Amino acid sequence: MAGNQDKEITVFREVIDGIDQEIVRLFEQRMELSQEISEHKVSHNMAIYDPTREEQVVGAATALVDKDLTGEVTMLMRTLMALSRAYQRKLTFHIESPEFLPPAKPHKTQNVRCVWQGAPGAWGEQAAVKLFPDAALSHAEYFEDVFRQVKDDLADYGVLPIENSRTGAIGETYDLLRSYGCYIVGRTWIDVKQCLLAKPGMELKGVREVYSHPEGFRQCRRYLLDKPWDLIATSNTAVAAAKAAAADGEHTAAIGSRIAAAHNGLEILAEDIMDSDTNRTSFVVIAAQPEYGAESDLISVSFAAAHRSGSLCEALLPFMAGGFDLTRIESRPTASPQSYRFFAELGGNIDDPKMREALTHAANATEYFEVIGCYRNA
Repeated sequence: MAGNQDKEITVFREVIDGIDQEIVRLFEQRMELSQEISEHKVSHNMAIYDPTREEQVVGAATALVDKDLTGEVTMLMRTLMALSRAYQRKLTFHIESPEFLPPAKPHKTQNVRCVWQGAPGAWGEQAAVKLFPDAALSHAEYFEDVFRQVKDDLADYGVLPIENSRTGAIGETYDLLRSYGCYIVGRTWIDVKQCLLAKPGMELKGVREVYSHPEGFRQCRRYLLDKPWDLIATSNTAVAAAKAAAADGEHTAAIGSRIAAAHNGLEILAEDIMDSDTNRTSFVVIAAQPEYGAESDLISVSFAAAHRSGSLCEALLPFMAGGFDLTRIESRPTASPQSYRFFAELGGNIDDPKMREALTHAANATEYFEVIGCYRNA
């Protein structure tokens, strides 16, 4: 029985192979015509992208098939036209691979100065110790302070949270990466086990107000849902623990780590109160110059796509075509209405010629494009 099934699938595949060969032949003809169209557009000073023509092509193609295939044919035609535009740009502008990153700086291993955001006991401290166990560690109150110290050469590296497995991206880190022009040079994950902390002897029924970072509240939303407590935001969960320790009276608690509790002489009223048992936070290492090498396996990019249908897909298409894994994408609003910046993380190395080709095509399909790091996931 199995032998007959193998023969049947072989026959199907042989037919598909023949159809694919015909598709490739016709695609080659289409791209040859794209070359002639490109020359015509250049000579007549015409734009490469023609939205009216694109809608006509999609409409004509979908009219030829059953409704069940309308979505698939639409995607096919838009992909074909995106490839055609990329080819026309290549021919028109004689595109060469730009220098996406400055030359790599050697990773510093001696007399390292590392700054992390928060107060003693913060998750950032744990990430910094994991990444730089022998460094001179310091902390700053705000995210922007970390960027300033790195940019002003007061620290070699900064450690900041960028994503939580439960609540998603930490937008402030993305925004500051763009505005300060720093590079991501490393990344790691820290398991987050949030607890309710309070002064020794305090009981759960006595809690009236709770301090924590907004992310801490979000990570413990279910636990807090039926509690009649005032929630007070702080810049960090360790700062929250310090405030709870310094507060007058017996009604103030904090959400933070066991380490934060030990730092501030607090006890744990309730442990592991997060919504998810697998709660983790990703921390990135930032530096004033990029650091990358053969061991680097992640690339972070920032770009803006045109405000039109399919522009984001067109920007990401080169990575799909190159077989590169898109591990994360985030959007952030800009000052312009209905305008967004995108941050994406890709599996790969910038010295890979196929990756550089994909980056080049993506850059020329966007309004602006920059690489903000090539690094290893520790």
